[in-house]
Amino acid sequence: MANLNMITRDEAFTLLKKYNKDPFHIQHALTVEAVMQWYAKELGYGEDAEYWGIVGLLHDIDFEIYPEEHCLKAPELLKDGGVSDDIIHAVCSHGYGITVGCGATIDVEPVHEMEKVLFAADELTGLIGAAALMRPSKSTKDMELKSLKKKYKSKGFAAGCSREVIERGAAQLGWELDKLLEMTLQAMAACEDTINEELAAE
Repeated sequence: MANLNMITRDEAFTLLKKYNKDPFHIQHALTVEAVMQWYAKELGYGEDAEYWGIVGLLHDIDFEIYPEEHCLKAPELLKDGGVSDDIIHAVCSHGYGITVGCGATIDVEPVHEMEKVLFAADELTGLIGAAALMRPSKSTKDMELKSLKKKYKSKGFAAGCSREVIERGAAQLGWELDKLLEMTLQAMAACEDTINEELAAE
């Protein structure tokens, strides 16, 4: 699965920071990278964990500069950075079926399990992150599934995180929603300290 001509992790991070300056976007990229690596190991793709992570790291590369053309500008930015077509496809597929600000609907379908995981987990990491900030600990590490489900069901909470996209993601994977919620929460709790260390070093 992994591409031997793959961009290195350091190159990918440098490329991300070329187009993303907002600390919130950097944190989201690092979170999705770590969650994707966790899922790779959990689902039996351990040898491809870095590859999954790089896709996660770069998935929103165009969002800060071109929010209205999200997933449409990404191929150009990624190609300029020497990124291979398989990673470009994976990055664009996380927008599948979503109509972006300029009116275009993204038609790149997630095919590989890695792409389906990215589609399902991306939006959910935002919701879990928002739920963690409401906790006294500000952490995912002491969050339980039932507490997350309560926040998930509250329509006004983290309203920008589309439940429809998350549920479509679970369906594409053939998973119950609870499985996706529980696994993504576990993934974020497992990698929270590492992400905080990397952000502090920035």
